[in-house]
Amino acid sequence: MQPFSLGGFGGFAARVAVAIGLVHAFCHTTAATLPGLRVSENRRYLVTTEGKPFFYLGDTTWELFHRLNREEVLRLLENRSARRFNVLQSVAIAELDGHIDPNPYGHLPFVDLDVTRPALVEGPANDYWDHVDFIVAEANRRGIYIGFLPTWGRYWRDTSNNQRPLFTAANAEAYGEWLGRRYKDAGLIWILGGDRDISTDEHKDIIRSMAKGLRRGDGGAHLMTFHPPGGNGSSTWFHDEPWLDFNMRQNGHVAEFTGRYDKTRADYDRTPVKPVIDGEPIYEDHPVSFDAGKLGHSIAADVRRPLYWDLFGGACGHTYGHHSVWQMWAPPRKPINNPLMPWYEAIDQPGAAQMQHGRALLESRPFLTRIPDDSVVVGDRVPTHLPGAGRYRLAATRDSDGSYAMVYVPVGRAFTVRMEVVGGAKVKAWWFNPRDGSAKAIGTFPNQGQRTFVPPELGEMLDWVLVLDDAAKKYSAPGKN
Repeated sequence: MQPFSLGGFGGFAARVAVAIGLVHAFCHTTAATLPGLRVSENRRYLVTTEGKPFFYLGDTTWELFHRLNREEVLRLLENRSARRFNVLQSVAIAELDGHIDPNPYGHLPFVDLDVTRPALVEGPANDYWDHVDFIVAEANRRGIYIGFLPTWGRYWRDTSNNQRPLFTAANAEAYGEWLGRRYKDAGLIWILGGDRDISTDEHKDIIRSMAKGLRRGDGGAHLMTFHPPGGNGSSTWFHDEPWLDFNMRQNGHVAEFTGRYDKTRADYDRTPVKPVIDGEPIYEDHPVSFDAGKLGHSIAADVRRPLYWDLFGGACGHTYGHHSVWQMWAPPRKPINNPLMPWYEAIDQPGAAQMQHGRALLESRPFLTRIPDDSVVVGDRVPTHLPGAGRYRLAATRDSDGSYAMVYVPVGRAFTVRMEVVGGAKVKAWWFNPRDGSAKAIGTFPNQGQRTFVPPELGEMLDWVLVLDDAAKKYSAPGKN
C-alpha cells in the first residue's frame, strides 16, 4: 500500500464507515488475522506460535488512542504498514492528560476517574473503548500488532497536589483483568510501566498486580514486558519475574553508543536468558540529549545508528520514534518540547522509511541462530578508532552456525575483519546500504586470515553494512528473500 497525501484525508470517509462496522465483532475479526507470539526455543528472539521468526519493528505512537480520529488513524496505519512496521506502541490512558482530556469524539476512559469503572455505552462507536477497539482491529487487519500499554507511568507513579495516583495494587489487578478479557483475541503485546522507575515496594506491587490481572483476563494469550524510563531497562527491577517474557530498554534520546546502546548487549548477556529490545531510542527530529541549544535536533542518520547497534548487540527487533508522532502534534495543540512539524508530515521523514531495511537485512539470513560478536572486527591500537566510540562505534553480528557475519560501519572508514568467523572455503562479500536497502557484491575471497575492507563512499553520515557469506550457501543479495 502507498502512503496517502495530506489532501487525501477526505477520501477515507467510506472506509472509516466500513471499519467502524467491523469493530462490533472485534474479537471474532482479529483472532484469525494475526498469529500468536511466543519466545523462541533458544530464549533469544520472538516467534509466532508456529515457530516462524518474528522481527519486532515498532513505532512509538504513544498518543494514538487519545488524540487521533478515525480518519487520521487510518492514514497513520496505511503509512506504517507500507513501511513494514508491525508493532505500534500505544497507551490506553495516555500521558498527555488522557484521563481528563477527551478523545476526538468527546469520550473519557473512566467514570469519575475510577479505573474499575470503564466508561462504556451500548453500541459499536459510542465510547472511548470503542475507539480503542477500532484502532486495534484496523491495525491487526494490516498485519500490525499493538504494543498495548494499559496506562502511562504517571498514573501509578506520580503525585501532584498531594493527590495519590489513579492506580493501586488492588484496582490495577481489576483493571488488568478487564483489559485482558476485552482484548484476549486481539493481536497485541502487553507493555506495562510507561516511562517511570520503580522506587518503592508499592510501585512494584502495582505492576505485578496489573500483570496478574492481565494474565487472568487473557489466559496467557499475549507476551508481556515493561517500558522503563530513559537509560534503564525492565531488567533493573523485573528480570527474574515469570510474567516478564522479554526485556525492554529505553536507551533514550542520546546519539552516542557508549553508556546507552551498549546496554542492550548487557541485557542480552543476563541470566536467565530473555530476549531484549530497545523500546525507545533517540527519536528522529528530537532535541539531542534534550539539549537542542547545544546539540541541535536529530536526523535520519542518528536513528539508523541505534537500529544496527541494538540489532547487532543481540536485540530481537527495534523500535523507531519521531518527536512529532509520539505526541500526535499538530496545530493548535500545545507542543511538547518543540516538535518541528505536524505528525502527518513527520510520518514521511526518511528515518521512518529506512527502518524496514534493517528488518529486510536480517530476515534475508538465518534469523534464530544470530549472535552478537564484535570480535569479528580487528581492534586498533587505539580502541576509540576501531571498533570506535561515541557516534562512530562499529558493531558486528554473526551466525552461530558460521553461515554469515555482518559489520555495521556508521562512518566511511577502512576496517579489518577476521574471515574465519564465517564457515566454508570461500566467503562472498557484499556492501549493504542502510539508507536505501540496496546491496552490491564485492567479490568472493579465500576464507583465510584477515582482510581489510573500505566502504564504497567515505563520509560521516554514509553508513554501511559489510555482509560476509559462506559462498557455498548461495544466499540471495542481503535484504532480499
